Amino acid sequence: MAKTIMVQGTMSNAGKSLLAAALCRIFRQDGYSVAPFKSQNMALNSYITREGLEMGRAQVMQAQAAGIEPSVRMNPILLKPSSDTGSQVIVNGEVLGNMSAAEYFKMKGSLVPQIMQAFHSLAEQYEILVLEGAGSPAEINLKSDDIVNMGMARLAKAPVLLAGDIDRGGVFASLAGTMMLLEPDERAMVKGLVINKFRGDKAILQPGLDMIAKITGVPVLGVIPYLHLDIDDEDSLSERLEKTDSSGLVDIAVIRLPRLSNFTDFNALSAIKGVSVRYVKTVFALKSPDLIILPGTKNTMEDLMWLRQCGLESAIQKFAAAGGAVFGICGGFQMLGETLSDPEHVEHGGIMKGMGLLPVATVFEPQKTRTRVTGWFGKMEGVLKGLSEVPIEGYEIHMGRTECADTISSLLTEDGETKQDGAASGNIYGSYVHGIFDRPESAKALVIALCKARGVDWGNLETFDPVAYREQQYDLLAQSVRESLDMEKIYEILEAGI
Repeated sequence: MAKTIMVQGTMSNAGKSLLAAALCRIFRQDGYSVAPFKSQNMALNSYITREGLEMGRAQVMQAQAAGIEPSVRMNPILLKPSSDTGSQVIVNGEVLGNMSAAEYFKMKGSLVPQIMQAFHSLAEQYEILVLEGAGSPAEINLKSDDIVNMGMARLAKAPVLLAGDIDRGGVFASLAGTMMLLEPDERAMVKGLVINKFRGDKAILQPGLDMIAKITGVPVLGVIPYLHLDIDDEDSLSERLEKTDSSGLVDIAVIRLPRLSNFTDFNALSAIKGVSVRYVKTVFALKSPDLIILPGTKNTMEDLMWLRQCGLESAIQKFAAAGGAVFGICGGFQMLGETLSDPEHVEHGGIMKGMGLLPVATVFEPQKTRTRVTGWFGKMEGVLKGLSEVPIEGYEIHMGRTECADTISSLLTEDGETKQDGAASGNIYGSYVHGIFDRPESAKALVIALCKARGVDWGNLETFDPVAYREQQYDLLAQSVRESLDMEKIYEILEAGI
């Protein structure tokens, strides 16, 4: 059976995901077979495995760091918020249903057998499992029937590293307060503290490190610097969403919908030198981009209402009428159509008028489409005609069926069967495929097409290898964390267990 170690945090966005990924990479570099595990993840960024099952992208990122194929076993429960008080509950990659927070809290204990089945399956296959908690273990209102923090550590017999975010301030108080709110047996499971996202001179920090170790009775195992790395982030707290710079050779504006999902769809574009990918949530910030992207969303109808209320729908329609290029992905594709119908109350219920920019109509259905896609762009028109027959690969995750008035744009699947996965009309484009620009050929073709439309030189556009770049980023992450943590002590903790 695998040895285990768990990363928990004093709060959300304390850096748990990246620290867990770093440990996965370090253990792999040291010759061990390693896998990540997070019993319950709440995120709108999800991924479809080779088997057509849905899981959180954070564990996909950690699996990549470990050099292994992502498996839904690494994230047996995924909660995708659909409102402020409810989520779609996904268990072992399949939709269980939509539940309010209260409903889920009452039934989540019944999911422990499925969590442990996934955990034990991984533990039999790998030498080390790196577990990740969620939020904070000190959420005293949620400690009953906890299945993701100390409750999971107890089930997995995993020693815990507790990470605090110093960049937000109050890190010593948050570490001490978290330890104080734990039960005695839970405190005994915490074997080390980690200070994360530090900027400055560590020598000045040392008195605080000594004091917090004395207060908590737990050693500080390292201070990790604030890392400027390009690695997929877990949720909407990502710094990517705060980018507003439009000074690049090509300016791409992504509409920052309230329930935006899978914003990692655009990471390959933002990594190209000279491309500005910025996130927009006001008419004033929209300006005059080369391309507007309407991204995926967990609630298409409510986010379309938000677009109307804030004036962005009208601004996008005016932009399109003036010849501007607009690309919708998944929920964004649905919004661009004529109508959205929800007869079974999958989302908002009723019938809603779409933006009217594409001759398509969407009907929401309870069954979720989950599939991987490999193929090519069909015949494209307008600004993005250069994408015609360019290869793509990605995946679909959506609740709904979209019918086009005419088969305008299509994708060709691996077996040669023509499949209508999108539509195009002039400079308006839409597709259900997440990751449609992840391949270097499709990302480069898009940028060249936008450069041509703008009349600027693309001759120096660098070819981008996303896989090599991703591997380099994971190695840099591992190097920095290895240099910052007491890895000898980490291995001792791993060996001793609890």
